[in-house]
Amino acid sequence: MVPLTQGFPGNASARVTTFRDTLYTSRTVILPDGRTLAVAKSKVSVDISDEVALTCLKNHAEFEPLQE
Repeated sequence: MVPLTQGFPGNASARVTTFRDTLYTSRTVILPDGRTLAVAKSKVSVDISDEVALTCLKNHAEFEPLQE
């Protein structure tokens, strides 16, 4: 059971931002802290609270934020 403080599944998209990979349709991005992000269909989504992933994607020339 999910605690109410975590929100409802229908509200999950409000906590996620998506970037478009301008070079590849599929790849694995390795973050500075060793975690990985999977690009699929030229898109990768990360939680808005994930500072490491957001910084990496925002500073990478091959990724651009999608307007949701």
